[in-house]
Parts: sequence; structure tokens; C-alpha cells
Amino acid sequence: MANALRALYSEHRSIAAVLHGMQYLVREQRSRDRSVDPRVFRAMLYYLDVFAEREHHPKEEDFLFPALRRRSPEAVAVLDELGREHEHGERSIRELEQALLRYEEGGEREFLVFAAAVERYVGHYFEHMRKEEQLVMPLAEKTLTAADWSAIEDAFASHRDPLDGAPTGDDYDALFTRIVNLAPAPIGFGPAVAGGDRSAPPRRGRPASGFRKRRAR
Repeated sequence: MANALRALYSEHRSIAAVLHGMQYLVREQRSRDRSVDPRVFRAMLYYLDVFAEREHHPKEEDFLFPALRRRSPEAVAVLDELGREHEHGERSIRELEQALLRYEEGGEREFLVFAAAVERYVGHYFEHMRKEEQLVMPLAEKTLTAADWSAIEDAFASHRDPLDGAPTGDDYDALFTRIVNLAPAPIGFGPAVAGGDRSAPPRRGRPASGFRKRRAR
């Protein structure tokens, strides 16, 4: 498998971890009456906005998808569909931010609308990634040439997933640290949320696997 595809799969894993984290926070309020910490949720939204929307998706749109269009006519329909979903991505984040703001201001009476917005956003995102991984990436692996992959990998070289590990001294490492330090167990290392199970034993070890920072090898 080309290194560029490995990078995209790895980025999908990080995005999926953030999406699962968002669902977890909402479901903890449903089942345990643990209020969603807006700081944690905003850090997750920031990751999806700054990395997924502004770096991950443009890499696909600008480099992988055009190469695949040239090599595989059967991919055109799904690439068009994915492109439309990419165009809607930033607007979806703004809509979720608005739902979070209404929840922050309105409290419990706004929670059900906020929770529905989260589940809708996460469900659409997982379906989007499923189409990429089950339809697009296998076609790319089968049809793109070595020259195609070389050009794509050169273009990908300047991008790094903030949840993927090797320290670079930029703000992405600070973002990862913020998510993990703010998020309560089992997502991260933050303090227990008011209203939770106070009888639970102290937690030890690492954050949930989705947010475990992967070290450079």
C-alpha cells in the first residue's frame, strides 16, 4: 500500500477517535447525568475544523481524487458525491457549534437538540469515511501508478495529523495535549465531571486508545 494511503487511513483513525469522543460525552450525559464540558467539545470541534476540514479533505480533493478520476472512470460518481460532502463539511461544523452554544446558554432544555445534532454529524461523518475506505481507497490502490503515488506523496509530505505523534513544536501538539488534559475518563486525563459516579475507583494508566498519542518510529 502506498504511504499516502497509509497516512489517510491513519488520519481517519484519529478523526474517528474524536468522533467517538464526542458521542461518548453526549451519551454520558444521557446515561449518567454528566454535563458535557464545552471546553473539551470545542477542542474536538477545533481539531475537526483546522485539521480535517482544512488539511485532510483538501489533500484528498487536490491530489488523490484528481489522479483517481484520470485513471478510473468508475470512481467518478462516488468522488462527485464525496466532493459535495466535503463542501458541506465546514457548514456542518458551524451548525454543530451553534447547537453547542444554545446548549451552553439554555442548559438542559437544549440538550436533546444538541445531542441529536451531534449524533447526526457523527453518523454522516462515519458514513463519509466508510465510502472513502470501502470504495475509493481500494480503487486508488488498484489503479494509480507509481508516478501518481510519487506526486501525491510529495504533496502530502508537508501535512501532519495533530494526533499522530512526532513532536514538531507547532500548535498541533498543544491541541492534542489540550484535548487529553481536558477530557474526563475514559477519553483523557481531565478531572471527573460533576454529577458522575463518585464511587468509581481512581483511574490509572492511559487515556482511551483513540486518544493515545502515537510515537514516531
